[in-house]
Amino acid sequence: MTVLDDTASAGSAGDEPTDARGRVAELHAIREEALRGPSDKATEAQHAKGKLTARERIELLLDAGSFNEVEQLRRHRATGFGLEAKKPYTDGVITGWGTVEGRTVFVYAHDFRIFGGALGEAHATKIHKIMDMAIAAGAPLVSLNDGAGARIQEGVSALAGYGGIFQRNTKASGVIPQISVMLGPCAGGAAYSPALTDFVFMVRETSQMFITGPDVVKAVTGEEITQNGLGGADVHAETSGVCHFAYDDEETCIAEVRYLISMLPSNNRENPPTVASEDPAERRSDVLLDLVPADGNRPYDMTKVIEELVDDGDYLEIHERWARNIICALARLDGQVVGIVANQPSSLAGVLDIEASEKAARFVQMCDAFNIPIVTLLDVPGFLPGVDQEHGGIIRHGAKLLYAYCNATVPRISLILRKAYGGAYIVMDSQSIGADLTYAWPTNEIAVMGAEGAANVIFRRQIAEAEDPEAMRTRMVKEYKAELMHPYYAAERGLVDDVIDPAETREVLIRSLAMLRTKHADLPSRKHGNPPQ
Repeated sequence: MTVLDDTASAGSAGDEPTDARGRVAELHAIREEALRGPSDKATEAQHAKGKLTARERIELLLDAGSFNEVEQLRRHRATGFGLEAKKPYTDGVITGWGTVEGRTVFVYAHDFRIFGGALGEAHATKIHKIMDMAIAAGAPLVSLNDGAGARIQEGVSALAGYGGIFQRNTKASGVIPQISVMLGPCAGGAAYSPALTDFVFMVRETSQMFITGPDVVKAVTGEEITQNGLGGADVHAETSGVCHFAYDDEETCIAEVRYLISMLPSNNRENPPTVASEDPAERRSDVLLDLVPADGNRPYDMTKVIEELVDDGDYLEIHERWARNIICALARLDGQVVGIVANQPSSLAGVLDIEASEKAARFVQMCDAFNIPIVTLLDVPGFLPGVDQEHGGIIRHGAKLLYAYCNATVPRISLILRKAYGGAYIVMDSQSIGADLTYAWPTNEIAVMGAEGAANVIFRRQIAEAEDPEAMRTRMVKEYKAELMHPYYAAERGLVDDVIDPAETREVLIRSLAMLRTKHADLPSRKHGNPPQ
């Protein structure tokens, strides 16, 4: 929460105009005042912090000349604590719509120069209106956040304003894309609005998010920590998972917001935008034969596989620095947007754990909400064992990913590159939970567990009684692999639709997605499900 600053303007003064020309001149003067902002000093102070003004940010986000402002001349009507003498136009938030690559996008941007961007009744009402307009128009909503919380001089009216924002965030969830761009402080209850949106962007050093600030933390726990150490961009991108994208400067951050919007549909009734691709659909990727080792114990970088498969090697990774043992990315195949979920063998051998399950589950839900087909690349040895994982609720969190896949009605294709063991194989969009098509490479191993572990369980007595236990164990492992883990075992039983040449993977995926483009699937009639929490 914040107190008022001293930069607010009281508006224009002078004699009343008496004719239309005079009225128009007065209008232009008022608009100029609103566009200029409170003062040059306030603008300089904003720039001195390494931050752009609200209007500069909107100019970067939207196509040139496309912004249409709503309620530019709105002023608060509160009294007391000196408020009646400080009634600047816009009331500290700029709202409106424009275009990004020609598509309509709604936006609101806090103006930190006015009341520190603090939210009051008029401020909140403007945000409510633009959110309602975005929902009604079926267009993405971007919030450029740089506010110090509720305007405490307006009391409970400010708090009620946040409630209205949260209610609309929830109403819009899964209906239109909602993107929160954190460009300054966001503390207390205000942080829950970004948490309710689909994507959160942050800028290092200048943006922070936390429920209770460093002073409160120190008073309650005795711990001393800086604002960035508590809730900075790197903390939320790597540790908490609150932030999906973190960048060094506002210009890069906002450019990436534009790129993300280009990959998303305007609403849940449309498909993502397509682009003409010059990358041939039938392009072979022979490099994949050497990129992925046949030995399941050898790591490799799954991002290199993704680069080989997608158009021009271009993809946008979501939550790149959090739960790195799983990859979630948006990319294009033959110009069509797809969501990719892939285990990452170079991090924790690609196992599923609590954070990876949560990360992938939310991504799958987002893709399903916005009609984005899902391609799943499997190389998973199982769930991460350990007391911390079990006590932390790996059962509950792993079930989130299972629920998300089972509930998804978009086209779903899974591809098994190497290992697919145990419950993790089932959870990662196996055919048994509804994948439309399942492919495998000749290097695949689908089993309840690895051959060594399985042999130790199944042939425990024979190994123990053998004259040479190690030789017997080696023999039994080889026998188990030959009997139950050969590449065609699952295909022979109809659990894999085809075993394919890795070099042909791109073409197979593109042809399969083209066939599934008209897929229609209905869920049972219900108000909503009750997913695991």
